[in-house]
Amino acid sequence: MRLDALTGVVYGGAMSKLAGAFTALVTPFRTDGSVDDAALDKLVDLQLAGGIAGVVPCGTTGESPTLDDEEHIGVIAKVTRRVHMQGGKGKTVVIGGTGSNSTREAITLSKKAVDVGVDAVMIVMPYYNKPTQAGLVEHCVAIARAVESTPVVLYNVPGRTASDLLPDSVEAITRAASNVVAIKEATGNILRAQELHRRLGDRLTVLSGDDALTLGMMACGAKGVISVTSNVFPKQVQEVCALALAGRWEEARRAHFALLPVHDAMFIESNPGPAKAALVDAGLLQATVRSPLVFPGEATRAKVREIVGAYRASVS
Repeated sequence: MRLDALTGVVYGGAMSKLAGAFTALVTPFRTDGSVDDAALDKLVDLQLAGGIAGVVPCGTTGESPTLDDEEHIGVIAKVTRRVHMQGGKGKTVVIGGTGSNSTREAITLSKKAVDVGVDAVMIVMPYYNKPTQAGLVEHCVAIARAVESTPVVLYNVPGRTASDLLPDSVEAITRAASNVVAIKEATGNILRAQELHRRLGDRLTVLSGDDALTLGMMACGAKGVISVTSNVFPKQVQEVCALALAGRWEEARRAHFALLPVHDAMFIESNPGPAKAALVDAGLLQATVRSPLVFPGEATRAKVREIVGAYRASVS
C-alpha cells in the first residue's frame, strides 16, 4: 500500500487510515529454536478471521532483538505474504517492525521490509545508547527519508529503551519527514497522548502502546492500539476500538473493562511469555521463547489460563 492509500493524501497530510487494533504479533518458535512457519500462518489467519485492522510483526512482542537479520526480514515477508494470500491486502495493514539502536541497521531493515511489501514500517527508539533528543530526531528522520514513499510509525517505549521521545522532538520529526504518520505511544502516560494530539491533531495518528490504556487514550484523541492481548482475542480488542471510533463510548467502556483482567494477565511476566502461554493452551504454537527470556512457569501459566478461560467463557 502506497503512502497516499494509507493516509488519504500523499505524504500524510490529512486523516490517517491507521485506526483500530493492530496486533503486535508474537513470533512462534519450534523446540529447536527456529521460526515455526506453520504456526506463524495460523496466527495470521486467526488475526484475519478476527477482523483485526493490522498486524505488526517483529516488534518487541515478536522478540525482534533475538532475531538475526535474515530471520527478521523472513518473518516480515512471511506475514505479509500470508495476509495477501488470504485476501487481506488493502484491508489488513502490515506494519513491519524495523527499528534498531543502529541507524544504519534500521535503514537496511526498513528498506528490505519495503521490498517485501509491507504497508508501513515501525521504528522503535534506539535502546541502550541513550541518545539525546537531537540524536533521536536525526535517527528517525534518516530512516524516514530512506523509505520516503512508505509510511513510518514511531515507537516510543522508554521503559524498555531508556530513550523518551519528547513532544518537541516528535514535532521536529514530522516537520522534517512527511511520511512519519503515526506514533505508538507506550509511556503509560495519557497526558503525553493528549499533548501530542493537541499539538499535531490529524497530522500524526497516536496509537496506544498499552492495552489497558486504550480507552482512555482514545478518549483523548488516539485512534487505536498496537496490542498484545489481540494475539489471543483479536475480534474483541478490535471491537473496543471500533466502538470508540464510532463514538459509542458506553459500549466501548463495557467491552474494555471486561478485557482488563486479560490485559493485566498478559504482563504477569515479561512480554510475550504470558501471551504465548495463552496461545499454547489454544493449540496454536509451542511453548518456546528465545533466551534470555524463559517460558513462564506453571504458576504463571495457571493464572493466565484461569483469566483467559473466564473471559473466553463470558464472550462465548
